[in-house]
Amino acid sequence: MRASHPTLVAASRALAAQREAMVARWSDWLGERLTASKSISRSLVEQQLGLVLDVMTALVGPLRRETKPIWMKLAEHYGRLAAARGLAAGEVVEEMQYLRELLIRYLAPAIAALRPRQGMALLLRLNRLVDQGVTRAVVGYTDALVHGLLARDGDEPRELTSVEAESVERELDAMAAALKAVTGSGSR
Repeated sequence: MRASHPTLVAASRALAAQREAMVARWSDWLGERLTASKSISRSLVEQQLGLVLDVMTALVGPLRRETKPIWMKLAEHYGRLAAARGLAAGEVVEEMQYLRELLIRYLAPAIAALRPRQGMALLLRLNRLVDQGVTRAVVGYTDALVHGLLARDGDEPRELTSVEAESVERELDAMAAALKAVTGSGSR
């Protein structure tokens, strides 16, 4: 394992310590969007939100390079699931922007305790990661819409079946397992 700058380790620990509160806050912000689809449960979306925060925790820690491919895949998955939830493209971006606000709000005390240069570097890193996530989420969202349009050839879009929702859960579990393989710990 590579040594990480103490700033990154502190940020990673702060995120891990506040994970549950952050998932709850993010869920509250999403409100009715979490239950917009009958086939995608609130708990499944919250599982995805938790995994996003677990991956973000690893991204600011010592294994950030190893975690980045998982982040890209998860962000794309977020976009595909958002399409299945019936969200508009702007809503996908807005939901990912909530992640930025969560990170800033919950890391503010840790960032304020740092020297200004370290705090600024951490904020820039977090913003870059969220921006990359937004981009990949939009790619996943667009891919899902195009696939749906081509597959149905003009039919009305349909909701996910329970079998497809189980597939989404398996994909999340696989990404959580990949994260655990990289970091030695996984989502809760």
